[in-house]
Amino acid sequence: MSAPSIPNLNTLRHPRSFARGRGRGTTSSSDPSSQNKQSSDQIVQQTDQDALLSRLSAVDLGYLQDEYARLFASEAERPRRFPIINRGTYVRTSAIDTLVQSFLQDTSGDPTCTKKQIISLGAGSDTRFFRLRNSIARHALVYHELDFPAVTAQKISSIRRSERLLAAIEAQNKQDTEITFSQDGTSLHSSSYHIHPVDLRTLASPSPLSSSPSASLPGLCPTTPTLLISECCLIYLPPHSADSLLARFTTSLIPSPTPLSLIIYEPINPSDPFGQTMISNLRARGIHLQTLQKYASLGRQKERLKVMGFGAGQRSADVKFLWDRWVDETEKTRVAALEMLDEVEEWELLAGHYCVAWGWRGGGGDEEGEHGRFEGWEDLPAQENDD
Repeated sequence: MSAPSIPNLNTLRHPRSFARGRGRGTTSSSDPSSQNKQSSDQIVQQTDQDALLSRLSAVDLGYLQDEYARLFASEAERPRRFPIINRGTYVRTSAIDTLVQSFLQDTSGDPTCTKKQIISLGAGSDTRFFRLRNSIARHALVYHELDFPAVTAQKISSIRRSERLLAAIEAQNKQDTEITFSQDGTSLHSSSYHIHPVDLRTLASPSPLSSSPSASLPGLCPTTPTLLISECCLIYLPPHSADSLLARFTTSLIPSPTPLSLIIYEPINPSDPFGQTMISNLRARGIHLQTLQKYASLGRQKERLKVMGFGAGQRSADVKFLWDRWVDETEKTRVAALEMLDEVEEWELLAGHYCVAWGWRGGGGDEEGEHGRFEGWEDLPAQENDD
């Protein structure tokens, strides 16, 4: 399909309709350059609403089960996305859920090793913590979310207004602990759930006073096996900031020998006609995918993981491959029956321009990893390098 025949990506398939990207910082200044930076940040922050509405569309039509998503939206919002967007949201969510569950079930060769930690970068209105409620106590899971203060304030406001959300958090709290909120309403802390108002660019370039995990991110444990999740988050940072942020986690916040893993969900393949059209439409909205050229393919995503310290294993697959290989035939039949998908060629084009990459570091921090660590991840089907 040639570029001119591709429908308008502004309304059909920009990354925030098919992904969950978040904003990465805040500035406040009378300087014109700082105001431009603030405006750019706000544009990316506002796209969280797009992601939430896409998720609601997939939930309302039966693609996904998520009883919490609507609690973060207004009652009047009843979105209906295109079938290829709904399917993309389903595949992305299901694939990441598979990796998360595998991480939680892994004991690193030690059946007594059950405590786990998840850090979601640019979490926005994501509901994964609440959807994992049945796994939290069993795996002694502590969940951290990082995002703009403006975004965390909105999420916390929704939580405080909802008895169901508050009850879900309180149900996971240890005895004699309670939920605490900051005075400005931008942070939340409990024994199992932390919402941190943070500009990720400041973590990428930390000050000497914020070098310790407790100072930067209260509740973070540097010795607990940890999973980082970036769903269209790192891609909004300048490449040097994205790399520095990952380096901060791998060397300072979660240093070796603590087992550490990473899931990345991002667009790829910007150079073909479809990719160029996608980028052009996003640029028209003021959205810039800053790391896309540097990490433009499955092979580059895998190399990125290796260079960033996830030396024990690196895998990647585009969404089309994930649909074909990770979703069984019974589930494919169920999903296909939810609504007619006539745009098969468009679906394959779209699905080939997004990927999931996953990498891990064993407890020894060595290149080969250790037997028994992340075996579930290693065994999942993945694609060969495409470059």
